[in-house]
Amino acid sequence: MPKSAARLGIGGPVGSGKTALIECIVPKLMNQGIEVAVVTNDLLTTEDADRLKNRGFLPPERIIGVETGSCPHTAIREDPTMNLLAVKDFELLIPQLDLILIESGGDNLASTFSYDLVDSYIFVIDVGAGDDIPRKNGPGFVQADLVVINKIDIAPYVGANLDLIRYEAPIYRRGKPIVYSNCKTGEGLDEVVDFILDTVLFRSAATIRS
Repeated sequence: MPKSAARLGIGGPVGSGKTALIECIVPKLMNQGIEVAVVTNDLLTTEDADRLKNRGFLPPERIIGVETGSCPHTAIREDPTMNLLAVKDFELLIPQLDLILIESGGDNLASTFSYDLVDSYIFVIDVGAGDDIPRKNGPGFVQADLVVINKIDIAPYVGANLDLIRYEAPIYRRGKPIVYSNCKTGEGLDEVVDFILDTVLFRSAATIRS
C-alpha cells in the first residue's frame, strides 16, 4: 500500500499570489530533499497548472490541473472529490511523495479547506486588496493555519498602510502565525518553508538548516 503524503492547501483571493508562492517555495522544499507534487484548481481551465509546468522546476507528471466547473469553495470544502482523486492518483503513481500542495481556485475571504482534504492550509492575501482585509474577519483569514500577507513591496503604491496591517492582523488572527512576503525579493519565503517543515511534515527546520 502506498504511503500517504502530507497535504497542504493554499487558498486566497484571485491575484493574491498563490501560484507565485508555489513557484518560490517548491524549489526550496526540493533543496531540503522533500518530494513534492502540486494540484491546482481553476474553474474552466488548467492555466495555473500549465504555468507551473512551463517553469520546469517539477516534472510535468507531478502537476495536475483540476477544472472544478463550479464555485471554488465547493471543490476544496463541501465536495472535494475531484481533488481527493487527484491526490490518490499521485500517491499511486509517485509513492515516494512527501507533500502534495493543493492550490484553490481564486476565491474570497470566506474560502476555507476541508480537513478531509488537507492536513493544514495557508491563506494568501495581498496588500493591494486594501489594508482593511484583516478587519473584515473573513473565515479564510481567521481560521487558516498560516496567513501569508503577500506583495508587501507594493503598499506605498496602492495607498495601503502596511503598519496598520501589521498591527491589526495579529489581533484578528488571535495569535495564529502570519508571514509577510515579497516573492520578488524572497522576503518571508523561508518562514513559509519552515512552517511547512515544522507543522506539516514534522521535520525540524532548525535541524535541516544546520
